[in-house]
Amino acid sequence: MHYLWRAVDHEGRVLGSFASKQRDKVAALKFIKHAMKRHGQPRVIVTDGLRSYRAAMDEIGNADREEIGRWINNRAENSHQPFRRRERAMLRFRSMKSLQKFSSVHAAFHNHFNQDRHLIKRHDYKVRRSAAQLEWRSLVA
Repeated sequence: MHYLWRAVDHEGRVLGSFASKQRDKVAALKFIKHAMKRHGQPRVIVTDGLRSYRAAMDEIGNADREEIGRWINNRAENSHQPFRRRERAMLRFRSMKSLQKFSSVHAAFHNHFNQDRHLIKRHDYKVRRSAAQLEWRSLVA
């Protein structure tokens, strides 16, 4: 069993992912420190209520920024769905290394092409999608 930790911003974009064998204070502390080093100090940290988050944030000193609620973490949970569909199609992951590698690549790819279709008009969506495709081709080439 492996656990995938993901940091998601207020728009649902994946900022970072981290795989661990344990879901305890040490893993939470490592993940939070890594995310804060990369993206800075957040105003609010929304969690699912796992006590290891609170213990890790007590050690860091930002436990007052944690928010826990019934539907508050839906943005993070919904960002997992495309990843979980792909994971199911691959019949799970065999090693932690392959999980970590796939999750980081998948997050970058998904963030690049996720254009929030439900919020914009069809024409604008098609223009943005074409621009994303051209940019991706130039990056890959």
